[in-house]
Amino acid sequence: MLADDADPATAAEKLVHPQFPRSAAYDPVWQGRYAMGPNPLWLAESLAELLDLRPGMRVLDLGCGRATSSIFLAKEFGVDVVAADLWVRPEENWARIIDSGVQARVMPIHAEAHDLKFAHEYFDVVISLDAYQYFGTDDLYLAYLQQFLVPEGVLGIVVMGLTEELNGVVPEHLADGWKWDFHAFHSPRWWREHLSRAGLMTVEHADLLPDGWRHWRRWHELGARAAEPRWRDFCAAWVRRFTLDEGRTLGLPRVVARKIKKDSS
Repeated sequence: MLADDADPATAAEKLVHPQFPRSAAYDPVWQGRYAMGPNPLWLAESLAELLDLRPGMRVLDLGCGRATSSIFLAKEFGVDVVAADLWVRPEENWARIIDSGVQARVMPIHAEAHDLKFAHEYFDVVISLDAYQYFGTDDLYLAYLQQFLVPEGVLGIVVMGLTEELNGVVPEHLADGWKWDFHAFHSPRWWREHLSRAGLMTVEHADLLPDGWRHWRRWHELGARAAEPRWRDFCAAWVRRFTLDEGRTLGLPRVVARKIKKDSS
């Protein structure tokens, strides 16, 4: 999102944060240029706090965007990542992966979330950052996705969402910018119930990423100052909404669920 001439100091001001020490080691201009929403390195680092990631694990980064989260996970935890995205070409991500020196650990592919070409029980972990809300609200989707996890494998998501369900009533201070697809935004409680009710997975954690709305606002503050010109008014409008909302409505749900191991007896 960042413009090619973005000031490194401006990027660092918004994308270097003590809550995310691992992410702080990465070039903030690189982080901002290839992010497609709230900083994916921050989302990956916050989610990794809840995951027991170990070298050699197989991880699916579903909806990886420009694969910065995949690169981060490979570098920081030594996991082997399939970076799957529908909208970003794998060859574009491959160039970034090579530049980052993790070509032995990260494989980019083109994939639609409902048409995954993997062996069943292949992945130890599936993560999805700022993407799962666009396909995972389907009542039937989890039954499909969990096939690709090993028994007791883990699904971890961080998504744009809500503190509590709106029940069809959008707060007045958010109404002018509310889009039809924002109805996929949900609360941690909703995600817990949604991922639990089929009896296929046990939700081990569901909360709001601490200060998530502030981090989300910081992303748009950076965009209002340093994004490509076509994005600056959009980002500025969202900064105003976050400032009015102050975390009452908007947040970043963070959820971890474990696949239930079938009784073999």
